[in-house]
Amino acid sequence: MKLLVTGGAGYIGSHTIKHLKKNGFSDIVVLDNLENGHAKVCEMLGVEVIKSDLRDFQSLKSLNSKYQFEACLHFAAYASVGESVKDPLKYFLNNYVGSLNLLNYLISKNCKYFVLSSTSEVYGEAEYLPIDENHPLNPTNPYGVSKKMVEDILKWFDSAYGLKFAALRYFNAAGCDVDGEIGELHNPENHLIPNAILAALGKKEFKLTCAKVDTPDNTPIRDYVHVDDLADAHVRALKYLANGGVSDFFNLGTGKGYSVLEVVNAVEKISSKILPKEYGEARAGEPAQKFASNQKARKILMWNPKYNLEDMVKTTYDFLGRN
Repeated sequence: MKLLVTGGAGYIGSHTIKHLKKNGFSDIVVLDNLENGHAKVCEMLGVEVIKSDLRDFQSLKSLNSKYQFEACLHFAAYASVGESVKDPLKYFLNNYVGSLNLLNYLISKNCKYFVLSSTSEVYGEAEYLPIDENHPLNPTNPYGVSKKMVEDILKWFDSAYGLKFAALRYFNAAGCDVDGEIGELHNPENHLIPNAILAALGKKEFKLTCAKVDTPDNTPIRDYVHVDDLADAHVRALKYLANGGVSDFFNLGTGKGYSVLEVVNAVEKISSKILPKEYGEARAGEPAQKFASNQKARKILMWNPKYNLEDMVKTTYDFLGRN
């Protein structure tokens, strides 16, 4: 099976490529504009990288005819909630228009299977917890809206063109490759765990960028899921579709929520450093608490997340300490 992986030079995409290769998927081409991704990671993983931007449909049309992809795993997207509130146009052009261009290209090439990197932000504020796939979709920020729009496209493309898809709505990706080979290197870095660790390593200042909310310690609660567990789910979703599975939506989370202060405490424990608890400018558009029901992914994809919060912090601490 020849695979196209968009955004494969990025954080979750690169970890998924490593898991794909471990599972016998060796014919992989990465499409990435390298705005946030790292070409050296793909070189290390031994996969071909084509530098191209999904917003430019002509560049997709010009891809050599030798590329006849049977399946696509789509990671290429902007993914910052706060930035999407400040610059929604950027998110709709890249996440929505870029995805539509990609799907247009794939349909023309008779691609059969599509795995979407989606998000729990499609749900918006939690009306009940844990959130399952039947929860109403009411995103509260442009990032979540852009992903919901792509999910809606996929339903129609399945009906009209027979493109089978799995939309994986993951909660908060965290951690680094348990083998220590690849990890999380964003610039700028907006994620809580690496920011707290970089502060513990003396590499940057640290402030809480969350709003004070109605939770036990007044900080937001999120479901953190290890990137290697996410990568494993993508491989399972691809196999599920290839074995005749119907198009569907799946939550990827551990089913347990941790508050921002609990995460900071975990970083302090691993690093043996005390971090400041001063509040900075709060990011907009983020609900108070959100954690998943993952029963559907467990039952249908046979997915069983292995790693806990301590593993996520430890693997990130080790990787950033070396890089």
